[in-house]
Amino acid sequence: MFGAIGDFLGGYSVWVLIILVISVAGIVVIFLLFAGENDDLSQVPDVSRIDSISEAQNLLFGVLPVSSVKNVIKLIGIDRVFPIEDTTAKLAQAGYRETNAIFVYLFLVLISPCVFFALSGSLFFLILGVEPQSKALLFTGIGTLLGCFFPTLLLRNLIDKRQSLLSLSWPDALDLLLVSVQAGMSMELALQRMLQDMRQRNNPLLEELSILLAELSFLQTRRQAYENLVTRTGVKSIKNVVYALIQAERYGTPIGKALRVIAQESREERMAIAERKAAALPPKLTIPMVAFFLPILFMIILGPAVINVMAIW
Repeated sequence: MFGAIGDFLGGYSVWVLIILVISVAGIVVIFLLFAGENDDLSQVPDVSRIDSISEAQNLLFGVLPVSSVKNVIKLIGIDRVFPIEDTTAKLAQAGYRETNAIFVYLFLVLISPCVFFALSGSLFFLILGVEPQSKALLFTGIGTLLGCFFPTLLLRNLIDKRQSLLSLSWPDALDLLLVSVQAGMSMELALQRMLQDMRQRNNPLLEELSILLAELSFLQTRRQAYENLVTRTGVKSIKNVVYALIQAERYGTPIGKALRVIAQESREERMAIAERKAAALPPKLTIPMVAFFLPILFMIILGPAVINVMAIW
């Protein structure tokens, strides 16, 4: 038996055996973890009825076996050494406000280095066969290190994308809010009117404003609802409006005047961002033009002359 295993491994070192064992063990653990949790097909949500990003996220966290994930996280104890509050706030900024989102993220942090180690080891040892094996081991270590940072980078990317969508939609929503407030509506009625006008748009701002409207109804103070909106979004322009609303309610100053100034600033800021992106476009196009466009142009211009010279010689 051991001779057959040795013939199978051939000239590979013990690192190949370690990588194979970890890969097989990881597959078995994931299978045991996820198998049998959703045997009742009636409990699985209907994918065809997903109409928004939030419903897709709810589907993801509804199908995942979160109870087993919790057991693994608590068994290892990673939740006791990980910054739970900061990570929960970042997950909320990425759009994952479910209670179980933190456990799914911690599970991803836990298995990501193992998965990257198995994948990079299989790539450099088994598929590519990098020699010497110390170099393959170095590449495998780099891949494992990338796996350690992968969940953080993924979460940061999701936050940036969501905040860019919020920043893009916020000036238009602020204009609607300003018109409603100047018409004499209260903040709750203005938010309801704004949500009705934005109902056809599928963006994360609609979710956040809906949650704000609900929290204004049942929280003890309006200030807490406004601060929760800032925590969930992390967008500077939204933070400015929230602080203006808090100060207006505290000192009794007119809300419409403050909203008008902030709305103008938000539009100017969005225009400035667009101008910066347009100004940065020519330098970014320089390298692709030099690398791809100019060689083809030189071939078209100088190609016939080179062919004629070669025909003469």
